[in-house]
Amino acid sequence: MAEPLLDIVIVTSSGARELLRDCLLSLRRYPLTSAPFRVYLTDNASNDGTDAMIRTEFPEVELVVLPRDRGFPYANNHWLVRTSAPLALLLNPDTVLTEGALDRMVEVIQERPRVAAAGCRLVLRDGSFDHAAKRSFPTPLAAVAHFTGIARRFGSSPRLAQYTAPELPEDGSGEVDSVNGAFMLMRREAIEEVGLLDENYPTPGLEDLDWCFRAKERGWRVWYEGTVAITHVKGGATVAARRKGRYRSLRHNIAFHRSLGRFYRNCYAGERPLVDLAAYLAVGIKFVVSVTRSTIARRGFN
Repeated sequence: MAEPLLDIVIVTSSGARELLRDCLLSLRRYPLTSAPFRVYLTDNASNDGTDAMIRTEFPEVELVVLPRDRGFPYANNHWLVRTSAPLALLLNPDTVLTEGALDRMVEVIQERPRVAAAGCRLVLRDGSFDHAAKRSFPTPLAAVAHFTGIARRFGSSPRLAQYTAPELPEDGSGEVDSVNGAFMLMRREAIEEVGLLDENYPTPGLEDLDWCFRAKERGWRVWYEGTVAITHVKGGATVAARRKGRYRSLRHNIAFHRSLGRFYRNCYAGERPLVDLAAYLAVGIKFVVSVTRSTIARRGFN
C-alpha cells in the first residue's frame, strides 16, 4: 500500500459514540480521493462501548483506548508522534464531512507551502455559522467583549469584535490568526518545527489557538477556507451539552476559564503587570458570570 498523504486523528470521550459513528460514516461516504489516507482514533476512557463499535463497524480505523481521560491535547499528540504523513487532520467526533471537503482542503494547503494549518467553514445543525471557525488572537478587551456577549451587541466596533476575525466573511478565503481544532489540517513540517499541542490545557481548552500562535511566531501562516463547509455539532461531544443545552457544566466552566488564563499567560503576560492583573481579573469575572448563567439554566431545565 502506498504511503498516506494524510493522517486523520480523532479523539472521542464519554457520550460521543453516536456522533462518532455519524462522523466516520461521513468519512466513508466522502473520503479523500486524491491520495491514500489513514484514520486514527483515541478513545479517551469513554467507557461507553465506543471501542467495541469501532472494532466491529470500522475495522479500518486504528484504535487506542486510554485507561483514563488524559485530555484532548494528549490524546491528539498520542498519534501525532506516531504517524508521519505529510499532512495531519485533527477532526472532532461531532463533525460530519461533506462531498469534496477533504480533497479541496488538501489542495488549499498544498497550494500554499507556508501555511501551517488550514480550516474550513463550520456550520451548526441549525444552519448558522460557528464563529469559532476563524479567530484572531484576542486582545484582553476583545476577549472580554466576545465572551461576555458585548461584541454581539456592538458588533460594528472592530476593537470589540476582533476575536472572531470579522474582516474576513464566513464564506471568504484568506489568512487568519487561528482556525478551530474541530477541523484543523496541519502540515507535518510545521508540527516538527512548532511542536505538539500544549498538554497542560484542560478540556475544553484553547490548545488550537495556542498552537497557531506559536506557528505564526515562527513565520508560518494559518488559512481559513470558507468555500468549504462541514457540519459541527457545537459542544456535542459532551454528555452535559447534549442533555441540557449549550451552557457549560461547572467542570467545563472551570476548564474553559483555566484555558483562557493559560493562553494569556503563554502568549501575552510578563511585560505589563497592571494589564496582566486586569486580564486575570476579567477572566475571573467572566467565570463567575458563566457559572451563574449555567446554574440558572440548569434549574430552568429541571
